[in-house]
Amino acid sequence: MKAIILAGGAGSRLYPLTQISSKQLQAVFDKPMIYYPLTVLVASGVRDICLISTPDDLPRYQRLLGDGGQWGISIEYREQARPAGIAQAFLIAADFVGSSSVTLMLGDNIFSGGDDYPRAISSFEGGATVFAYRVKDPQRYGVVEFDRNLKAVSIEEKPRQPKSNYAVPGVYIYDNDVLEIAKAIKPSARGELEITDVNLEYLRRGTLRVQRLSRGFAWLDAGTSTALHEASTYIEAIERRQGIKIGCPEEAALNRGFLSIEQFEALVAKMPTCEYSDYLRNVADEWHRLMDEQQ
Repeated sequence: MKAIILAGGAGSRLYPLTQISSKQLQAVFDKPMIYYPLTVLVASGVRDICLISTPDDLPRYQRLLGDGGQWGISIEYREQARPAGIAQAFLIAADFVGSSSVTLMLGDNIFSGGDDYPRAISSFEGGATVFAYRVKDPQRYGVVEFDRNLKAVSIEEKPRQPKSNYAVPGVYIYDNDVLEIAKAIKPSARGELEITDVNLEYLRRGTLRVQRLSRGFAWLDAGTSTALHEASTYIEAIERRQGIKIGCPEEAALNRGFLSIEQFEALVAKMPTCEYSDYLRNVADEWHRLMDEQQ
């Protein structure tokens, strides 16, 4: 399984913040927004990742993330000269995907709680898997309709009269057929290659699985200034009350075995003294404590 993080777009909804840097480089509490989808992928066991962004912003991502080797993963970069829809990601990164299955994550989506995604990726056998999350304003999203047996029967992009309250979050898992499907779809009325059209093709083929996310799961779309503030407030509250960090790729890499404890501690030693590195030192101390108890 490979993964694409789409971190492009015009950034118009976050203006004037995006005059400084990309939307996905904005701070969500104590970390850049891009850390959150990256951490979900690492926690799900994905080691090969392609990040897509604008020509202006790609160098900033490369300075922040490098080649991913510090986390035991590989990060490649592709340029999106002009945003033309989410499904465009598969045309841009086709050479990266090759013959593999692929997960696509939107860089401004933040996920917290549960192991829905790691389980979905580890159990993926083909076709497509998307997710459904109950929201109060479904007209803002792609909306999935279920029959009485909870089988998906339709998906609509930002409908005026939604047929359900279940939105499709910005993470999608596809087999390699997605490359051929993305090439075949036509731009919508707004001139974009819609991810909903990709999902509809899998639905037509009878190979689309829609998994409803559990009630304890949180999905935050940080695409507007208000949503960005709300996401920061939510993350801060969870981290303060539980004493854990959300969106921490170093910790996810250690837990996944991508880093040994020695590599993890060497990485932390290079960081300046701050709340983030203090937390990671506590993670290392807890790791040693648990190992001592098992001996």
